[in-house]
Amino acid sequence: MATEVPLPELGESVTEGVITAWLVKVGDTVTKDQPLVEVSTDKVDTEIPSPVAGVVTALNVAVDDTVAVGASIATIDTGGEATAEPATATAQPEEAEPAPEPAAEEAPKPAPDQPAAKPAPEPAKPAAAPQAPAASQSQAASSDSASVLTSPLVRRMLRDAQIDPSTVAGTGLGGRITRADAEQAIAAGGGAIAPQAAPAGGQAASFAPVPTPPNSARPAASPNQIDFGGERVVTTELNRVRKAIAKAMLHSMNTTAQLTSVVEVDMTRIMGLRNAAKDAFKAREGASLTPLSLTARAVCMVLPRHPVINASIDTDAGTATYYNYVNLGIAVDTPTGLVVPNIKNAQDLTVAGIARQVGALASNARDRKLQPDDIAAGTFTITNTGSVGSLLDTPILNPPEVAILATCAIEKRPVVVSDAYGDAIAVRWMSYLCLSYDHRMVDGADAARFLNDLKFVLETHDFSAELGV
Repeated sequence: MATEVPLPELGESVTEGVITAWLVKVGDTVTKDQPLVEVSTDKVDTEIPSPVAGVVTALNVAVDDTVAVGASIATIDTGGEATAEPATATAQPEEAEPAPEPAAEEAPKPAPDQPAAKPAPEPAKPAAAPQAPAASQSQAASSDSASVLTSPLVRRMLRDAQIDPSTVAGTGLGGRITRADAEQAIAAGGGAIAPQAAPAGGQAASFAPVPTPPNSARPAASPNQIDFGGERVVTTELNRVRKAIAKAMLHSMNTTAQLTSVVEVDMTRIMGLRNAAKDAFKAREGASLTPLSLTARAVCMVLPRHPVINASIDTDAGTATYYNYVNLGIAVDTPTGLVVPNIKNAQDLTVAGIARQVGALASNARDRKLQPDDIAAGTFTITNTGSVGSLLDTPILNPPEVAILATCAIEKRPVVVSDAYGDAIAVRWMSYLCLSYDHRMVDGADAARFLNDLKFVLETHDFSAELGV
């Protein structure tokens, strides 16, 4: 029995989507809820699952086609093996990207529950450097890697890290390799930078060598690498997410009056509490206790005291709208670009509830599982640029919101502290809070009052009751 797979509803006001990648091909056997295709809208990228189990007999639309909601995108035979001929070339999924071949010296070890990859034969003539496998062996390896169930994004990540997908254990539905699986495999295969050698010739150095800081590691490279192929300049087409970001940011700058205020905050109390509670919290809640989660909770406590910050403005209508709830946007860095899903009614959540929501939204964003409603109707946004080491930031507003907070790097610094015995220099965990706001709605004094209120809560509030410590 043939079942037509329609493009489902993708959120309020969304009437169509663009096919960005097929995750199956004609003849594949699929299970119910297995991802079939990646679809992009003007709001979010997402995967469409199969509504039934069966055999794919036709792909009715091609990559880059724009499809109306409700239109058939694929046909699945639920009664037995497929008998239909494969669809035309224009409706075929994109060709799987070949994975890198294993080195000739040693075949890759099979991952758990995965078939072992065929070892590459030894070179005909031993040499100082390992020789590349023959073309036929390369094609076989590419075929094995291409058959692994995963998305083009994950295949590219593994290819760039020179990891054969057939050696990675997939934890997703039907053994699918998720982005988290790829990141774990890449981390396991990485290595630290080798320390520099001591001065040669037995001569003493003119100064004592500076030891490498404990637990130091080089920051990660950009996930968006360019294959120059020997060329000095490469021009590529912007992906849909980058086009949407560019359009939204330019609109924000052209339609609002933006500026940024900054305060310094002592995060020593927060960091001490986090370090004491994080292990028990993770075991109990299944989510990581991060400074971001604690700061987000503090923001939700402070915003009701400053309604002009949690608002929107319509100068054409001459109106201001104030929200008695907080839909808290959390900016998430993904391989395709920045997305900002939001936690609905965050004012009603504890630290644990916010931590679980932050983790879920971030995971869904990176795995392209967000729904359009996840990024709609935000009232205030936090962007945690400190997670990648930024000391200061001037974030751009996410209209119609009138304010956005950047939480910056938390680092130990010597500062002057005062107590009953006078002033002293102490080592404290310090950070900056940067609030960009729309000056059409928010005055500088409003921004300063909000920031200093938030600073007060972070430095003095006792969150231990919420954390169970």
